[in-house]
Amino acid sequence: MAKHLVLVGGGHAHMVTLANIDAFVGKGHRVTVIGPSEHHYYSGMGPGMLGGTYSPPDIRFATKHVVEKQGGVFVLGKAVRVRLDEKQIELKSGATVSYDVVSFNAGSYVPRLNLSEDTENIYSVKPIERLMEAQARIKELASQKPITIGILGGGPSSAEIAGNIWQLTSEHGENQPRVKIFAGSGLMARFPEGVRARVEKSLKSRGVEIHTNGYIQTIESDGIILESGERYDLDFIFIAMGVRPNAIFERSGIPTGPDGGMLVNSHLQSTAYPEMFGGGDCIYFKDQPLDKVGVYAVRQNPVLYNNLMSALEGEPLQVFSPGGDYLLIFNMGGGKGVLRKKWLTFGGRLAFIIKDYIDRKFMKKFQAIE
Repeated sequence: MAKHLVLVGGGHAHMVTLANIDAFVGKGHRVTVIGPSEHHYYSGMGPGMLGGTYSPPDIRFATKHVVEKQGGVFVLGKAVRVRLDEKQIELKSGATVSYDVVSFNAGSYVPRLNLSEDTENIYSVKPIERLMEAQARIKELASQKPITIGILGGGPSSAEIAGNIWQLTSEHGENQPRVKIFAGSGLMARFPEGVRARVEKSLKSRGVEIHTNGYIQTIESDGIILESGERYDLDFIFIAMGVRPNAIFERSGIPTGPDGGMLVNSHLQSTAYPEMFGGGDCIYFKDQPLDKVGVYAVRQNPVLYNNLMSALEGEPLQVFSPGGDYLLIFNMGGGKGVLRKKWLTFGGRLAFIIKDYIDRKFMKKFQAIE
């Protein structure tokens, strides 16, 4: 019997499914994709776009076009709640979309520390579209006067954003912005010393200041205040203080892990609702908590595609194995990177060349479907 598959989000974990919508349609099923944008931007290339290495078309996938080309329906909107009893996805507009089977790749967001409203000079690093706006604003400000840019957070996003801001503004001469990272008690604290040392060396060689003298208490339109009471004046602020899974699950009463991500079993299936699946940053894998890195979404791709088809067809589900150690490469701007794989760690141009090759190959594979 024909059923209705709904995909919430067009992210990395849904790429294989999106590429094979015609397989679902060919079996008589309906497919609807809900997304906040007609394109999906690859977050791994976001800092490079900020720095000017890539243009927006280089790092995006034409979700709407690919869905409709294969006989699916694309709905532009933001999913805010699941009406569990009715099996409906509620959109911010108030509209609803019914489902028989649903999969979430709804991503994550950066908490804003109770900042009441946006200002023209405060940006979060997600969604990636915000980096395009930030790029234009930084160039505008830097062309007028020397400015100070603050990056709030101690993780890889802060490091990559800092390096690529340097690349973006390196031609501004005496108006070269001062870039400060406010990293709490330490930058890249969860990574091995070899990675931390290379990242810090790369940033400090460009004049990036790394502050590890305390956590942020308040963000204001023109600066920040630490818990110690110390204040720093800033002309532009990036918020990169970790990510939280999409709040739709907690809001809907769907079981979640400790981080708020949908709790899923070994089949990437909700532990409470068998018709519900998910992948990427918005899930919490019950068997083994996973780092918020794109490699797991990519590894989940074929399993999610298989299990969505099996759920519609009444076939056995496949088990997802997270796999072993994964390759990490950070884009430090200026055509340089830092690479780590098991015991191997190095920095410099070769690290970036490897990352650039992998990222471009990944994008070309899925852009070819367009």
